[in-house]
Amino acid sequence: MTNNIVWHPSTITKQDRQKLNGHKSCVLWFTGLSGSGKSTLANAIQVKLHQLGVRSYILDGDNIRYGLNKGLGFSKEDRAENIRRIGEVAKLFVDCGIITLTALVSPFREDREQVRNLFPEGEFIEVYVRCPLDICEKRDPKGLYQKARRGAILQFTGIDSPYEAPLFPEIVIETDKCSIAEGGDTVISYLKGKGII
Repeated sequence: MTNNIVWHPSTITKQDRQKLNGHKSCVLWFTGLSGSGKSTLANAIQVKLHQLGVRSYILDGDNIRYGLNKGLGFSKEDRAENIRRIGEVAKLFVDCGIITLTALVSPFREDREQVRNLFPEGEFIEVYVRCPLDICEKRDPKGLYQKARRGAILQFTGIDSPYEAPLFPEIVIETDKCSIAEGGDTVISYLKGKGII
């Protein structure tokens, strides 16, 4: 890394952009097993935010791997770099005054904590989308568990690679016990309660 890089501060601040938007910004970091409902929940919440006139954007794990993280695989090192990059992009979106929703397995606590440390207190909201493995496997919307069980996908979270559940998430949504609409309402209520929207 070169020593000739100097951070150039913006004349317009995050607070200026938030004031213009009429709401604060944060990252809602959805984490959970594949098939737990992260993307479905994030999309449902984005619809609710849009209806409320709140600016938001979803950084979906699969979508990001089509472009920014195209060259990364699923080794522990590549997963860590995937999360690091998405965390940095989320930080830019939050600086723009936008509520940013990420939908990523992000299986390792250490990686999620490194992203949390990029944000001031209260701007990183970890949403644990909890669902038992057997139900995620029954859902299997992408057919990934089936492939992992056959050995066609190696290092698959929940099968031959661990998922480290959050210890102290801000929000827990149990998608085997509540509807997506109910889960979305829980997140919206949290955001209202914290004065973010």
